[in-house]
Amino acid sequence: METIQVNDLTRKDFETSQDVRWCPGCGDYSVLKQVQLVLPKLGIPKENFAFISGIGCSSRLPYYMETYGMHGIHGRAPAIATGLKLSRPELSVWVVTGDGDALAIGGNHFIHTMRRNVDMNIILLNNRIYGLTKGQSSPTTQLGRTTKTSPVGSIDRPVEPISLALSMGATFAARAVDIDQQNLRTVLERAAAHKGTSLVEIYQNCHIFNDGTFEAVSNKKLRDENRVMLEHGKPLVFGKDRDKGVRLNGLEPEVVSLTDGKYTEDDLLVHDEQSDQTVLGYFLSRMQYPDFPVPMGVFRDVKESCYGESVRSNEEIVRGKRGPGDWDKLIRGGGSWVVE
Repeated sequence: METIQVNDLTRKDFETSQDVRWCPGCGDYSVLKQVQLVLPKLGIPKENFAFISGIGCSSRLPYYMETYGMHGIHGRAPAIATGLKLSRPELSVWVVTGDGDALAIGGNHFIHTMRRNVDMNIILLNNRIYGLTKGQSSPTTQLGRTTKTSPVGSIDRPVEPISLALSMGATFAARAVDIDQQNLRTVLERAAAHKGTSLVEIYQNCHIFNDGTFEAVSNKKLRDENRVMLEHGKPLVFGKDRDKGVRLNGLEPEVVSLTDGKYTEDDLLVHDEQSDQTVLGYFLSRMQYPDFPVPMGVFRDVKESCYGESVRSNEEIVRGKRGPGDWDKLIRGGGSWVVE
């Protein structure tokens, strides 16, 4: 790979000659564009980027990135990426996955990556359907949704990716919509700057098999009434005229009007993305349309030690006690057994 000066990198340096093969109008095109716009700004040499994916429409993205990378097997991208980051800590490692790839067959890898806080960036494209295999219900499919595998409506309660991540102690979790380019770019930039596992859930429209599932928060005419943009230290205000808010009534959230004189912004819940506890972020992640505005932006961003740092610290302790390792001695040593 040709070495280019960091300051001279542009989007074109991350575009490949591959034909981008997603359905016309797919939200993945927007995500690809924003990723290619963000990377040149990070001050990282081009040869130090690696994109790892699993299986699914989203997981084709490494083909379209002029970086190092791997199209792995179903659900295993976080495990591959963990190994890469531990062996090459100087790399900027990105995982691209979907709701099926990450949360069904890959669910176990997903939760352990979160709890370990491996220094990598996970882009989870959530379209609430299995798109590549033509429209089966996925772990995030909404209750009652008719699909090829739920012809009379899905009866499985959907997984909320951010809720799951925060329950594992995620140090960075954010959400954006594929066509909201400004917010998408912002959360990707912040994710890249985070030290530890960063999760960016992207609501991505599959107009072939689940068209319009995010219409309430993606349609420019509707979204201001149905989403709340998270800002650290700011109250949860939303609405086209910023005339509504979210407050706590005991331990229950409620939407209130800011125009009838009963409540003001001082009565509303204030966002704290830097809280030591995951409770507030988890609480926000459970707010769903149509009962509540859907939170967008950064739910949590805190500093904690990374998995790789702890691994290397332990390695130094062991080397100090036992000296450098001997691979041949390890292979031929005890602790093995023979099947006769």
